[in-house]
Amino acid sequence: MPNTIALAKNYVSLLDEVYRRASVSADLTSDPQMSRAGANANEIIYPQISVTGLGDYDRNSGYTTGAVDLKWVTAKFNYDRGTKISVDVMDNEESRNLAFGMAGATLMREKVAPEADAFTFATLASLENISKSKDTITNAGQFLDALLTAWSRMDEDEVPQEGRILYATSTLLNSVMALDTTKSREILAQFAVKKTVPQARFYTSIDLLDGKAPGEELGHYRKGTASYVRTEDAAPVSGKHYYTMSGSTYSEVPSPSAADIANYYEQTQAEARNINFMIVHKPAIIKFDKHTASNIIPASSNADADADISKYRKYGMVDGYKNKRAGIYMSYT
Repeated sequence: MPNTIALAKNYVSLLDEVYRRASVSADLTSDPQMSRAGANANEIIYPQISVTGLGDYDRNSGYTTGAVDLKWVTAKFNYDRGTKISVDVMDNEESRNLAFGMAGATLMREKVAPEADAFTFATLASLENISKSKDTITNAGQFLDALLTAWSRMDEDEVPQEGRILYATSTLLNSVMALDTTKSREILAQFAVKKTVPQARFYTSIDLLDGKAPGEELGHYRKGTASYVRTEDAAPVSGKHYYTMSGSTYSEVPSPSAADIANYYEQTQAEARNINFMIVHKPAIIKFDKHTASNIIPASSNADADADISKYRKYGMVDGYKNKRAGIYMSYT
């Protein structure tokens, strides 16, 4: 879409910016040394280890024989996003050099950081076999009870207590901090890091807008909507949910039949729910950027227009170790 730049009056030197906080999920960034390149350029492999347990010791034959199973598991990069911002040199000059000078910083603060957080939490929320609970939390007391339930569940699953990070909505975390009781202080003190997350970045799923399709020209992301694809099953699979489409509405089929299977759809993404809080044991996840490009092309090198260009691209991944899914606990509405 065309740039919208209000030309500055000579005596105005202030910039009206949107309030946005920096990324809150940066604490989860992994050590890239824990992975190595896979067979294909768009994947990495990481080690997954398991060992057999103890057996009875025999005084004649000695020890039972154990085994170590070390596998290299493949994970694909799942985030590749970027944009190119072009500002005409005269627009920039007449806005007192604010238009281009602030474009990059504004992009990082208002678009890149919020989207990175939203993608991180939505991806972790969608992983199979994580611990989760659907809760209605309206006050600090209910939040504390939910935190204790989550903490106990992770203890029972033998997740190390050290290194657990608490992410919660500002409303919930601030409500507990306002209590300032011995109980609230002790519960919060158990977490290595406590971070408030704006609700607009805290959904069980998001839709990444491509910046091209009708209605998606502005790019960025939105709260996840339900999506469906036509089934490839030749006959109904027991326990699987199928849907039929009427106009733009999908309805679940109560009794799927083989005769109508060609008209059925499967849900690939459920409508997003709000996340109340998420506890993450950092060693349970993989999160890093393989490639980040941020550079400027001056107007003198732009063959298409008399405009400066700012480019940004980020290519990376968010995933969870398959053997450590208990290290992620999510409460949602």
